[in-house]
Amino acid sequence: MIGLIEGKLVAKDLDSLEVMTSGGVGYELTIPLSVYETLPRTGEEVTLHTSLVVKEDSWQLFGFVSVFEKRLFEKLLTANGVGPALAIGMLSALSATRLIRAIREKDIPTLQSVPRVGRKKAERLILDLGDKLDGLGETTGTSAAAPSAAADDALRALVSLGYSSADADRGVRAALDAGAPSKSVAEIIRAALSKLGGR
Repeated sequence: MIGLIEGKLVAKDLDSLEVMTSGGVGYELTIPLSVYETLPRTGEEVTLHTSLVVKEDSWQLFGFVSVFEKRLFEKLLTANGVGPALAIGMLSALSATRLIRAIREKDIPTLQSVPRVGRKKAERLILDLGDKLDGLGETTGTSAAAPSAAADDALRALVSLGYSSADADRGVRAALDAGAPSKSVAEIIRAALSKLGGR
C-alpha cells in the first residue's frame, strides 16, 4: 500500500499532479481542489498522504495534504453509490470539516450544493455516514467551531451571488484565515469578496 509520497512536483493541474521521487519513480495523483490550493511551485518539494483505489481495470492514486482528509475520502467511499470521482468532488466543493458538519447536522441543502449530489444522494450520505465520522483525526485548528454559523451564512450569501460552492468556500476560508471577524456575516462576506476579486 502506498501511503505517503514525497518528491519534486513535476506538474500540477486543478485535479491532478505528478511527483518525481528521489528514487526516480514518477507518480500521477488525482487531488481535490483543496490540495491544489496548497501546492508549491513546480520544481519544489511536496509531501502528500495517498490513498490507492484498485479496480478491475485500473489502479488510481489520490493525494491529500492531511491524514484527516485522506481518512474522510476513504470513509466517503464506504457510502452507498459513492465512487472516487464523487468523493473527490465533494472534497473539492466543501472543506473536509464543513462536509463532515453537513453530514452530521443533516444539512441537505449544503450537500446538494456539490455537483452530482441530489436530494436522494444527500439523504443516503447522511444515513450511511451520519454516525461513522468520529475518530478521523480531525484537528480543530484556530477556533474552527466558533465562526461556523456566520461562515455558513456567508457561504450561502456568496452562492446566492453567483459563486460556485467551491469558490465561496475558498473565499470564506481565506477571509477567516486573514482574521475576518467571526461575529459579523457582512464582514466575512466583504473579506471573502476581496479575496475572490469581487464580481
